[in-house]
Amino acid sequence: MSSNKLQFRVQPGGSLSGRLRVPGDKSISHRSIMLGSLADGVTHVSGFLEGEDSLATLRVFQAMGVKIDGPSDGEVTINGVGVDGLKAPTAPLDLGNSGTAMRLMCGLLAGQGFDTTLVGDSSLTKRPMRRVTDPLAAMNAVIDTSEGGTAPLHIRPTTTLCGIDYTMPVASAQVKSCVLLAGLYAEGETCVTEPAPTRDHTERMLQGFGYPVTRNGNRVCIRGGGRLRACDIDVPADISSAAFFLVGASIATGSDLLLEHVGMNPTRDGVINILRLMGAVIGVLDPRDVRGEPVADLHVRSAPLKGIRIPEDQVPLAIDEFPVLFVAAACAEGETVLTGAEELRVKESDRIQVMADGLQVLGVDARPTADGIVIQGGAIGSGRVDSHGDHRIAMAFTIAGLRAGGEIVIEDCENVNTSFPRFVELASGVGSRVSLTGD
Repeated sequence: MSSNKLQFRVQPGGSLSGRLRVPGDKSISHRSIMLGSLADGVTHVSGFLEGEDSLATLRVFQAMGVKIDGPSDGEVTINGVGVDGLKAPTAPLDLGNSGTAMRLMCGLLAGQGFDTTLVGDSSLTKRPMRRVTDPLAAMNAVIDTSEGGTAPLHIRPTTTLCGIDYTMPVASAQVKSCVLLAGLYAEGETCVTEPAPTRDHTERMLQGFGYPVTRNGNRVCIRGGGRLRACDIDVPADISSAAFFLVGASIATGSDLLLEHVGMNPTRDGVINILRLMGAVIGVLDPRDVRGEPVADLHVRSAPLKGIRIPEDQVPLAIDEFPVLFVAAACAEGETVLTGAEELRVKESDRIQVMADGLQVLGVDARPTADGIVIQGGAIGSGRVDSHGDHRIAMAFTIAGLRAGGEIVIEDCENVNTSFPRFVELASGVGSRVSLTGD
């Protein structure tokens, strides 16, 4: 492990209290730039996440000729160029660490009349892309990948994209969104059927921009050739970022925390459902609707947690929150079992293995399986863990410090800025004993 990279040092103990609004939802921030750029007219975005992933998406659209002002305090103004108004970039489009952006851009660019190459950092270059390039190829897209099916991705012009009826082998919002965005440019109707519900921000936002979307159960369809109309977007606070504080306030004795304006999309609320099954006390206050996205304030207080067998139908609804849910399991009484979560092995890191390794360093009985993990609740000790550059791993072990027996040092934390800028500052402000060291 490198010692000259950014580290988090967490002193043991503490509780979380007060009020907190975590940064804007990353999934919605990405999509606001993408659809705002393709719309006719000017789109105003507030609450935009100023993290590295979302900023990478903003920069690639600027590189394709879209005038975007901001972000300034979460405010962004996008001067849309229309669905056919993007211009060929003069260099490869660098999406940094963002798998969401790369997979969605792949679909959006498949129907353009120019060459593009999508590149990313060393972590993104290891992530599987055939899950999107294969269905796009069935639509007549021409996309070259590396021999292993990873980035860089070279997208070449095609004569015509054809609509398809695609049944996804694995539930994935990124694959669904990619195919639907390609469907904007395809002849005829494009339909996607998913084996389990996944986040539906793309469908909601398309409708917000006035684009017709047909939904029937787990099947969603759009017809190519329509237009998008500019609109105003208020990005809710990201439930994936709120999750760290939901767990932290649940496990730290004496905690009483209010999380404000949190996105409560029913395809994303698995973390709340799972924590409640474990015994967490989470109140949903002032539920409201903001431009088609449900929002609420969440009141969480400390409570004794118990181990559970996590229902597999909740796995797609909490896929990004499992690193910190593993910390909850380590603090719970009894055994927690996760199955059906193979997807965790191909995130920014192999989140099953990396979390198991880190928990074992801290003295927790955590046994990885092919599609999940088995964790025996007990005491969390102290030690030095490696986040492997994965932002959610780094933040999860920061939360573990609330119940640790000694100091936890977390290595390789730069990428926390991809999803949660000012994490250390905000966490410290409500009672976490975390500090930064290193470069």
